[in-house]
Amino acid sequence: MKKILSALAISMLSLCFISACSTGDTEDGFTVDYVQYELDNGLKVILHQDSSDPIVAMATVVHVGSNREKPGRTGFAHFFEHMSFNDSENVPKGANRKMIPELGGTRNGGTWSDGTIYYEVVPKDAFDKLLWIDSDRLGYMINTVDQGTLEREKQVVKNEKRQRVDNRAYGHTGHVIKKSLYPSSHPYNWTVIGDLEDLQAATLADVKEFYDTYYVPSNATLVIAGDIDIEETKQKVERWFGEIKAGKPVEPMKPMPVTLKESKKLYHIDNFAKLPEIRLTFPTVEQYHEDAYALDALGSLLSSGKNSALYKVIVEQNKQAPGVSSYHRAEEIAGTFTVRVRANSGVKLDDVYKAILSALDTFAVEGFTDDQLTKIKAQSETSFYYAIESILDKALQLGIYNEYAGSPDFIKQDIANITAVSREDIMRVFEKYVHNKPAIITSFVPKGGIDLIVSDSLKAPVVEEEIKQNAEQKFVENDEVVFEKTETKHDRSEPPLTELPALSIPLVWESSTANGMRVLGIEQTELPLVNFSITIEGGQAFDKPDKLGTAFLMAQLMNEGTANKTPQQLEEAIGLLGASLRISSGKESVVIRGNALAKNFEATLALVNEMIMQPRWDKAEFERLKSRRLTSIQQSKGNANSIASQAFLKQLYGEEHLGGQATGGKAATVAAITLDDLKAYYKNYLTPKNASFHIVGDVKQSQVEKGLSQLSAWQGEKIALPTQPSITNVKKPKLYFIDLPNAKQSVIYVGKASVAGDDKYFYPIQFANMRLGGGISARLAQTLRIEKGYTYGAYSYLPATGYQSPFIASSQVRTNVTLESLEVFKDLIGNYRATFTEEDLSVARNMTIKSNARRFETLNSLLRMLETISSFDKDKNYIEQEQNFVMNAKLVDMHNAIDSFLAEQEMIYLVVGDAATQLSRMESLGYGKPILLDTDGNKL
Repeated sequence: MKKILSALAISMLSLCFISACSTGDTEDGFTVDYVQYELDNGLKVILHQDSSDPIVAMATVVHVGSNREKPGRTGFAHFFEHMSFNDSENVPKGANRKMIPELGGTRNGGTWSDGTIYYEVVPKDAFDKLLWIDSDRLGYMINTVDQGTLEREKQVVKNEKRQRVDNRAYGHTGHVIKKSLYPSSHPYNWTVIGDLEDLQAATLADVKEFYDTYYVPSNATLVIAGDIDIEETKQKVERWFGEIKAGKPVEPMKPMPVTLKESKKLYHIDNFAKLPEIRLTFPTVEQYHEDAYALDALGSLLSSGKNSALYKVIVEQNKQAPGVSSYHRAEEIAGTFTVRVRANSGVKLDDVYKAILSALDTFAVEGFTDDQLTKIKAQSETSFYYAIESILDKALQLGIYNEYAGSPDFIKQDIANITAVSREDIMRVFEKYVHNKPAIITSFVPKGGIDLIVSDSLKAPVVEEEIKQNAEQKFVENDEVVFEKTETKHDRSEPPLTELPALSIPLVWESSTANGMRVLGIEQTELPLVNFSITIEGGQAFDKPDKLGTAFLMAQLMNEGTANKTPQQLEEAIGLLGASLRISSGKESVVIRGNALAKNFEATLALVNEMIMQPRWDKAEFERLKSRRLTSIQQSKGNANSIASQAFLKQLYGEEHLGGQATGGKAATVAAITLDDLKAYYKNYLTPKNASFHIVGDVKQSQVEKGLSQLSAWQGEKIALPTQPSITNVKKPKLYFIDLPNAKQSVIYVGKASVAGDDKYFYPIQFANMRLGGGISARLAQTLRIEKGYTYGAYSYLPATGYQSPFIASSQVRTNVTLESLEVFKDLIGNYRATFTEEDLSVARNMTIKSNARRFETLNSLLRMLETISSFDKDKNYIEQEQNFVMNAKLVDMHNAIDSFLAEQEMIYLVVGDAATQLSRMESLGYGKPILLDTDGNKL
């Protein structure tokens, strides 16, 4: 979540934020206004009116992160964020998590080193309910916390840690760096998620002390943005938030930067890593420090683009890695500058370390060009607008600036600081903090790769959790917690909904080009931006079976220069326009995606035309990309979810079917691809008559058609796509198992083949699935996460494909409850039809209709709508048609959809986990002995 602030700070070049009740504008005429005031209890309030969509966003920024924790009680700020989504004095148990999704909204929270944020977006008719829920969470939740709730959330947070850290390649890196860089007494000595033993030791007294100390109004900023009336909202805020007890003020933290006298080298043998990784971490300065701005720019200059010093040495010259990154992270009281290289298989990190130092020495002498700095600033202008594109984005930015910089108006100074960064500033901070300076140097290498670590490295202090069967503490939640209710002047019972705004679908225009390309567009003038895409049917579907990955590599290579531009020159041309352009390929299409300032639309299309019509076919770049793809394939073997996803689809479809093939090919097929294969694919299959152009933004139809005339030389005939074999689902479930030794979690996939995305039953199946796995309020998440505490999340979904789409239900669960979780999937899916009631239909209907109010807020959401129309030949008002289906659906329709397409007895099950502890338990599921697979999905 902290990246929200840093990304905004880097990008803000032309915005003028205004003080309370006033208005300002940028050079492009874009305006933002807000009202800022403070309640008597100290709560800081910001209101922003935006009537472009009938929605309201609310963000509460609480100035407490992991830096306020005590040693021995780490992870508490994040843990408390989880606790805050339970019940409160006036909001029933479970309503906080369930109600907002069921009102058609979204909700979540985030914790970082310096703060915690809670945020929601709802249709405007639910605004009063949002005020009720959020105010009760901030001021009236602590009395309802009991031991059962405490223990349940401990399990959920521990599952999150296993999923994000323990069961993930390089997941422990942050822990190792923080422990080595910061003294034990420093607030950044521990990670945000903390240590498991600290979480397990947390008591109710700890929770209440934390709440009483930090969850006070004066330590928070509330932002409300959207389709609101300012004066009316002021009254509502006073009613719902004004009676919250003020509490004692929280003293601000002062900067605590650290220094290193000498470098520290540490290594870790990573159970999940497949490639060696080195990181150099240098201590720097806190956020808003004058040097932080130059360090931000330095991070981009050192590694962003093919002309950057680190890229040229490590990737281009030495071919030691497929990429390199460097970045600055300035936090509230200290900062770090990081150089990270994930090297190719078998590359010694000593050699990479020497290459990094060599590149830094070269940068010290040669520096950077004016064009490199200009490119960063041009791209930042575009980034600014995307940073405030949605109403929620605006709310988040306003709140974070207010809480951490003292005022949303600080943006004026922030902009001045960014634009004032000079060549001299960048080289000065480079010498002061990075060049020839001590660093924490970490080597994370695969099992058996001890010879790859940086010389003289010491073993890092990583404690691996031991998962034991039946070792977790049992918990029983009390649905009737007895507490003394806080007296209030205002009634705090649930407020009613107001009138729901009618569905308003944006106007879609359509035309075609002379060379046969379909064109779909939506004019949207709120921001001076355009987002566009060209979808060319085919993709991997046209690959030869022994050359899978050809389309993928061809698309990648088409980004690497043109006949008239080297890769560096093309990258620079795109960057100087403040644009983004990328060609990629998936299983069913090659896609060209771009965005740009509206004023640069035609110039950006000129580059698109050059990329399509004049590929460079650079032999050296081809070899580099091929090597990178092979490296990526190997790296994916350390990701449990990637292993499970691909192996599941392989069992479901088989390798002869497009659905069962690995996107981008597998190692053997990629290794066989030649540059001539790419040229042949380009010649045979890239045709405008298989293409659709989609565009959304501040550009008129006539301008689009004029711009597309630049592509008139692109010619070709319509090509029919290969027909995929029909899939017959199993008659009795099969259970597959893949061993991932010492895994802390098991990945579970359950599902079957369904219908294609253009089938008349596709949407009814999606709608029927909502109460099974369509979010936190659905059965899977409510049972596996909320009731059992087995997982961090559990969902089911039906992605649209041109062939029989897969229905998938999945989760990552604690290893020692693998069987129990499988039994939950079996029960919930198997009994879904019998338990799906009129109430389920009503909830699903309400969620769908209300969520449509938020469906057209961003340019990307509108672009996806156009892509859906062209990909599945839908009517331009298909969303309205779907809503009509929802309005008129009967319970029998849902039962029929579940019986026909979600039958549990036609599903396969797959587990990726620790065989030593779990395999012997799997037969108890009742589906026979598990069929053992390797990590490629091949039967053993």
